[in-house]
Amino acid sequence: MSDLVLRVAAKGLIVNSNDEVLILREAGTYKDGTQLGKWGLPGGRINIGEVYRAGLIREVREETSLDIEPQNPIYVGEWRPVIKGAPHQIIAIFTVCKTRSTTIRLSDEHDKFAWVSMVSLDDYPVLMPDHDVIKEYYAQH
Repeated sequence: MSDLVLRVAAKGLIVNSNDEVLILREAGTYKDGTQLGKWGLPGGRINIGEVYRAGLIREVREETSLDIEPQNPIYVGEWRPVIKGAPHQIIAIFTVCKTRSTTIRLSDEHDKFAWVSMVSLDDYPVLMPDHDVIKEYYAQH
């Protein structure tokens, strides 16, 4: 059996000028994917030695082409997927982010995006803990 791999993820709760949150749907073309067709917040694992904020900005830019301005952390969550046969423990820091542009160009990790409000959130199968993170954001605002 493989050893458990511990990783840190930087996830962005990106809010547009209408106070809607960006979610992305995982595509079948994502080579490390474990949640095909499910929706979640943009972001991903930071590299060893990478500064958290720089990793968050890089991951969001890679997945959406958006330039973000990180604000404040809102939530810490974790999950334990098996990626390429290896068990992982991923600790994620979710950070509220602003963006001036809403022009999105998706990477091959995702095949759709949506801007959701608290009213429309439950229309999408959003992963945990991302679903709870979005609800927490709206509870605070």
